[in-house]
Amino acid sequence: MTSPLGAAGELAIRSLIERAPLASSLSDAFKNAGFRLALVGGPVRDAILGRLGNDLDFTTNALPHETKKILNVWAENVWDTGIAFGTVAGKRGDTTVEVTTYRSDNYDFESRKPEVEFGSTIEGDLSRRDFTINAMALELTLGAPMFLDPFNGLQDLSNRVIRTPTTAESSFSDDPLRMMRAARFASQLNFSVSPEVLEAMKQMCGRISIISAERVRDEFIKMLLSEHPRIGLTMLVETGLAEIVLPEIPKLQLEIDEHHHHKDVYEHSLTVLEQAIMQEGRLNGPNLVIRLAALLHDIGKPKTRTLIAGGGVSFHHHEVVGGRLTKDRLKTLRFSGEVIDDVSKLVTLHLRFHGYGDGEWTDSAVRRYVRDAGELLTHLHVLTRADCTTRNKRKADALAATYQSLEERIVALMEEEELLKIRPDLDGADVMRLLKVKPSSVVGEALDFLLELRLEYGPLGQDRAEEELMKWWSTRG
Repeated sequence: MTSPLGAAGELAIRSLIERAPLASSLSDAFKNAGFRLALVGGPVRDAILGRLGNDLDFTTNALPHETKKILNVWAENVWDTGIAFGTVAGKRGDTTVEVTTYRSDNYDFESRKPEVEFGSTIEGDLSRRDFTINAMALELTLGAPMFLDPFNGLQDLSNRVIRTPTTAESSFSDDPLRMMRAARFASQLNFSVSPEVLEAMKQMCGRISIISAERVRDEFIKMLLSEHPRIGLTMLVETGLAEIVLPEIPKLQLEIDEHHHHKDVYEHSLTVLEQAIMQEGRLNGPNLVIRLAALLHDIGKPKTRTLIAGGGVSFHHHEVVGGRLTKDRLKTLRFSGEVIDDVSKLVTLHLRFHGYGDGEWTDSAVRRYVRDAGELLTHLHVLTRADCTTRNKRKADALAATYQSLEERIVALMEEEELLKIRPDLDGADVMRLLKVKPSSVVGEALDFLLELRLEYGPLGQDRAEEELMKWWSTRG
């Protein structure tokens, strides 16, 4: 459907003028050079939804080298890392633009990358896009702006549904990552996915295996950091995609929670994720590390499940096993080393609070808890609180009160000691001087001994630390 602006187009152009005034000067630059230019895809969708940002996507009949010439004049900075795929990007002020030549890609069935072919019409370009809500355009260079919607994306936007412009089978065959993108958009927009798209995802989920881990990871991150990650995660599990890209999650459906709070550990994990999200204000907003830790914290349970006489179930040391599994999975998905270390550490520590009984925390216990959490202390606070999903209000209130007392003990002790910088009262030079030894493993053993004393009793002071060190040294002969 091609039409004058209409209500949706008027809303889009008004949003474009208000949020991205530089777009009109860009369209003038292309028009003056004899080319067409249209705002396309996600920015049109977001403009209609009233959430347009400063990153704009355009499509044009200009070939990439012509686009680069125009942007070299219009933009303050230009980069052409995507020029082989027809895309040239530029930035002017706060606005970043990507301009792509009309495309009509051909895909080899077993290939991860398309054979790029440039198209001759914007309608053909729109037909190759992933979903109808991303296959709308706002033509800016043919006199009055023209709203293009050949696949009824506006209606799907109104109905809050995700469909493909062509058949879902054809779309996913072209680019299997679009199956992950369907789950991601459903989570970001709180939309449903049409039955034919879901069925195609189930039938073709195996195709995701030809996609690079990095591309899968990036879509997964966007989904997990959305407002409604449960929607996308549920979709990945129900279509079989999770079995390939994150198999530890569907495996949780086989495990019954030992406290019978949820029909399975899978549902419990999704609830923990949602409860962690509710506390993200403590972490200054959406936080990838806490969301990954919340989702993965119990993935060690399937490997540690043991039946207990009388019908119970135990999962001893599942936090340790889960920490290892988390590290392996995140490595496979090519997450950064820092994210891998932080998430696996939180998974390993997530039960630490429950090892201290009914809340009678000694100073030594508090010091060790803070030392082990390190810079992830607030993350651990959030994860531990989120992990309480019991429907028994009395028990939930008791756990919350107990953890509140722990946080208060930490604050109180931090006022007295530098808990986040706990170190022995003596350093290596002191140890070598007092023991009259050279650098060796003995120095490390002595520092470990002094650190244990520091954790157990708090700051010892120079004199007592030296006295305790010499006592320890004398017992070694």
